[in-house]
Amino acid sequence: MHIDLRTVSITPLRQTFDHLARRFGDKPASRYQEGSYDIQAAENLHYRPTWDPEQELYDAGITRIVMRDWYALKDPRQFYYSTYTLARARQQENAEANFNFVETRGLADMLPEALRQRALNLLVPLRHAAWGANLNNTFICSYGYGTVFTQPCIYHAMDNLGTAQYLSRIGLLLGGTEALEAGKAAWLDDETWQGLRRYTEDCMVVRDPFELFVAQNVALDGLLYPLVYERIVDEQIAANGGSAVAMLTQFMSDWFDETRKWVDAVLKVAAAESEQNRAQLQAWTCAWRDRAAAALLPVIEQEFADQADELMGEQLAAFKVRLDKTGIVL
Repeated sequence: MHIDLRTVSITPLRQTFDHLARRFGDKPASRYQEGSYDIQAAENLHYRPTWDPEQELYDAGITRIVMRDWYALKDPRQFYYSTYTLARARQQENAEANFNFVETRGLADMLPEALRQRALNLLVPLRHAAWGANLNNTFICSYGYGTVFTQPCIYHAMDNLGTAQYLSRIGLLLGGTEALEAGKAAWLDDETWQGLRRYTEDCMVVRDPFELFVAQNVALDGLLYPLVYERIVDEQIAANGGSAVAMLTQFMSDWFDETRKWVDAVLKVAAAESEQNRAQLQAWTCAWRDRAAAALLPVIEQEFADQADELMGEQLAAFKVRLDKTGIVL
């Protein structure tokens, strides 16, 4: 029996969803586009929020930043749920390997007592700041507009929750539950931390989601991560026999290098939209940068004493160079 095999080409009636075809043309869409674009709820909302009847349920007017198209604020990493979780899973494997290496080889026990206490005094209270960053980014996701903007914010929130958990593990590894209690007491009562605590709590009542984005993700993180994890942990503590501490905080350094690309991309697009946007972002950034610097200075002083002002000045200069590239001249 002879079998004649033939190839039949079937032309699809359409290449993608209608809303993506309207934006990008009738061509196959990427997974990021399918999971991010034009899926913001905007119609058929049957009621206004009872806590603020003047506001729509999803209201682009809640912020002073005005965009013709909120989907212009795309994530250069093109993270949607799948790619985000895969990226973080790889980082978690590295972090777990670092923790396992330090624990199994007893590197924590080899730390000089003064250095161990120095790391605990610096890092454990910061888990409360990371928890505040989690809450703030959750708010931005809740009240922001446009999935390409709000989606990365909830990822950012969960990343900060992970940071808080890693800092808690560091506290338990180096000092046990007593270290966590001491860190909480320092956050609540120690004068060194009250500026940062006030900053974090004041951010929690900022109503404008884009201003909160600037206050938390631009100003505070833009100073805190380089100062704490690069200048203090990677340079000072590691150079004095605390390389194990640098291994335990590798996630924070790698995470900041990655996420600031997204933060800068959002600022650049929003500032380029209009002169009003640029002026508003500049005003917010200057105000929150100054507050963040004042809040972090006592934390830096406990590590660098007389050199704290010089170090802060260097970081502020680096921060200005970074922001200048986004079009926001400080």
